[in-house]
Amino acid sequence: MKCVFRVLSVIGGIILSMGMASAEYPDKPVTFIVPFPPGDSEDVLTRIIADDFESTYGVSAGVVNKPGGGGGPFPGAIEVAQAPGDGTVIGSFVIGVPTLGHQIGIDELTPAKFDPIGIFLTYPFIIATSKDSPYQTMEELGEYAKSNDVTLAHFGDVLAPTQVTKAFATVNGWSYSSDAAFDAIDCNTLASGDADVINTTLQLVFPCLKGITVLASITDDRIAITPDAPTIGELEPQLNISLWNGLFVTKDTPQDVRDKIEAVAMESVQGEKAMEHSTNTGAIVYWQNAEESAARIAADIETLAKIDEILAN
Repeated sequence: MKCVFRVLSVIGGIILSMGMASAEYPDKPVTFIVPFPPGDSEDVLTRIIADDFESTYGVSAGVVNKPGGGGGPFPGAIEVAQAPGDGTVIGSFVIGVPTLGHQIGIDELTPAKFDPIGIFLTYPFIIATSKDSPYQTMEELGEYAKSNDVTLAHFGDVLAPTQVTKAFATVNGWSYSSDAAFDAIDCNTLASGDADVINTTLQLVFPCLKGITVLASITDDRIAITPDAPTIGELEPQLNISLWNGLFVTKDTPQDVRDKIEAVAMESVQGEKAMEHSTNTGAIVYWQNAEESAARIAADIETLAKIDEILAN
């Protein structure tokens, strides 16, 4: 009998130690990395998700901003790529990371390192100029740029909004005389004369919206707040693409971990705070699951390949 008890005790100890060794996720602090400065929609919504994650699971969950210094979102993406696949580091990425990151010679991101948990935001991304500029439509901008210098401000040359903006000019037979990348593009970028045309999100120019002209949006549909501005897809169908943000993890992250991240994120973006942000900024907030997001990424890669061909010629 004593022998039986001894065996049972040993078995129980093994089971207990196994349970302790494979603690249920999440059992450590979780970091969401946003590769842009704080304040814009991807940052605000990621913080809402992080707060809900912390409340739901009882572990610390914070957002860390990793701007790319005008070179794109890749410094933040590299950190996520090099993190362990245990769900403790989650990327909140724009379209450029999963579509371009592994294609432009960045060793840390090659081959493709990330899988989507889900896409939750479409930016109201715009091409805009001052109200007093000599061009107030994309057609007028093109005619003016054929014989005058026009400078463009953007968030990084390899990013999709910049690529679309430059491709539109190329297709229509003109180009910007110069362009530069900025960490932040807002009302001051135009007011200071740093650029004649800006490629940015609507939220960043909200304070001066009455003093600028939105020439076009890089969205699926026209932005409700600026209904007179056409989409790039309306003006040039082959360039039809929208700019989105989603949550991503490394490919070796277990499915049960992915499911727990999605459960919180899906509920967060349908909650009151996210809907209020959408109403106040024009951001389009929703939840697109992993399978749908992967299909969208594949389609966007094809569109971006067309854009790359245009810019190469």
